[in-house]
Amino acid sequence: MLWKYLVLAKPWIVGANLVSALGGYFLAGGGRAGIGLFLAAMGGIALVVASGCVCNNCLDRDIDREMARTRNRPLPAGDIAPARAWAYGALLGLAGGAALWAGTNALCRLIVAAGFVVYVLVYTLLLKRRHPLAATVVGSLAGAAAPVAAYCAARGRFDGGALLLLALFSLWQIPHAHAIAIRRREDYAAAGLATAASRLGEGTIKRHIVGHIAAFALIAPLPAVCGYAGSAYGVAATVSGLAWLAFALAGPRAGDALFARRLYRLSIAVVFVVSVMMAVNPA
Repeated sequence: MLWKYLVLAKPWIVGANLVSALGGYFLAGGGRAGIGLFLAAMGGIALVVASGCVCNNCLDRDIDREMARTRNRPLPAGDIAPARAWAYGALLGLAGGAALWAGTNALCRLIVAAGFVVYVLVYTLLLKRRHPLAATVVGSLAGAAAPVAAYCAARGRFDGGALLLLALFSLWQIPHAHAIAIRRREDYAAAGLATAASRLGEGTIKRHIVGHIAAFALIAPLPAVCGYAGSAYGVAATVSGLAWLAFALAGPRAGDALFARRLYRLSIAVVFVVSVMMAVNPA
């Protein structure tokens, strides 16, 4: 049962957010911020992200029952009652909020709260089932909340570095999300859930993917150019961004499942490299 509650919080998403948050934190603090601030920021962000994932599972449990990859999750499988899941999500959110309140600044708390609202209310509740392209774009802001919040926790202000992080991680999120939707299009169709590709067509989505990756490749080196990160980060961000773009340009039509799967895996590798290099090579 403990494992089922852990799965309900989507630990893989929590872990991915923590990696990007580490990048943002050390980019801002250069490793000089105190251990208390670090633990409060990382712990609070992780708990609030986990809370958002539990709430997402609660709201999506009806469509999760219809998809092969999600029907065995704890809620659609009936292993955990919805009321208990909601209480669990609220407990995680309160614990995360308490950690952020005790150890970080108001700006960090505001960004984390905004990310939660965008992910749970705007993305999951309002847009996901009605406007898939708008959901992808708006949801990308929630994906950038963790590194931006961690940066502001360590820096104490929203400056050019925070703006670059917001742009960088939001741009990364969009082709990543399109790749997931293409990979899982049969599951989404079984649940009656439209995707941007099904609404706009494969050619249009391929252009969206290439355009956003191109913008990412342009912005990724800017933390080094603008003096927030070191030259090693700049080289790694440039190479990884251009490699991702080259793959997207050379790939077949966007609806190809193998292309989407490889694009998805490459997107994870790219964001991991960028986040780690931010952490180890700040200015």
